Amino acid sequence: MKSFEYGDMEIGSKEMAVAIASKVIGVGILSLPRTVGEATQSSDGWISILLSGLIALGAAWLLALLPARFPRLSYYEYAALLVSKPVAQLFTWLFIFYCLGFVAYEIRAIADISKQYIFNQTPVEVIALMFLLIIQYAVSGKRIGIIRLNMLFFPLSMVVTVLAIVLNFDNFELNNLKPMFVTDWRGIGKGMFETIFSLLGFDTVLIYAALMQRPEQASKAVVAGMIFPVVLYPLIYLYCIAVFSHEGVTQIIYPTIELAKEITIPGQFFERFESLFFIIWNMAIFNTGCLAMDGAASFLQSMYRGVRKITWLCILGPLIYLVAMLGQNIVENAFMGTINALMGIAGAILIPLLLLVIASLRGVRTNETNH
Repeated sequence: MKSFEYGDMEIGSKEMAVAIASKVIGVGILSLPRTVGEATQSSDGWISILLSGLIALGAAWLLALLPARFPRLSYYEYAALLVSKPVAQLFTWLFIFYCLGFVAYEIRAIADISKQYIFNQTPVEVIALMFLLIIQYAVSGKRIGIIRLNMLFFPLSMVVTVLAIVLNFDNFELNNLKPMFVTDWRGIGKGMFETIFSLLGFDTVLIYAALMQRPEQASKAVVAGMIFPVVLYPLIYLYCIAVFSHEGVTQIIYPTIELAKEITIPGQFFERFESLFFIIWNMAIFNTGCLAMDGAASFLQSMYRGVRKITWLCILGPLIYLVAMLGQNIVENAFMGTINALMGIAGAILIPLLLLVIASLRGVRTNETNH
């Protein structure tokens, strides 16, 4: 290992892949088995999840081609090269609103989950505020620090998830997965619609590609990062169905957490595995929130260079908190999450892909030596 390997302000393909995986795998995985199970029959939800994952994988690969054409430029800068500056600002603001809504949904979800499983006497408003302040504090530092935190926390979240699967082997009931292939195409499609929202986050490549040492490797890094959720989501779903049955999963708000609660370790030396699971997943959701908030702040800085990052964070924090507290219950929060996901599909996927088409048709690209 070379001296002070992480003392630079650039990232490689490995860091980008981990950032993509960290952003995608957030609170969605905790409730995904229920939402997909409600749309499909028996254990057929894995088909919806896998098909959505393959579509997201292809979209992520295409999306990464855009920043690769414009090394060292921000999203707003190369959007302004392809369309007029006012239109580029409009596109960038739509992306910013999506990032802010993403953070709001994450902190509200983790507040609700924390109250249900740990802090049952603490108001949701207080939990959400504390989580938001921690995210703001993390984002106020160097951007590269957020990437390093992802490199630290992501392996822990993967290890604890794998343990939740492996240690539930004795609870696995194969008969709960039968019958198979009984859901019609409408049910599969509805399940795909529910899944695609939990696969958003690969737009992170638009935020951090400018920091890459070799931007031409962005597509490979994004695909590598997306492999994690594409493999993990169907596996978690099948395990939840096998342990709780299809009927049981649809009645549990957060089946993945309940999966961790089912674990019994011989010897009783560790009786509450779900506590460890929840703590580690708090770290994962913290990473997700940091990446989204940093995306919003960095995009604002790219448009308004005279305003400091800390100023933007002080402005954005109260707005995010107000949006997070709008929903009065889980149903309203889920609806707000759906609205934000649709905004993300439009502003963080379809519009950038449109910009990619424009760039390809016009043959517009830059190279690092020009900047």
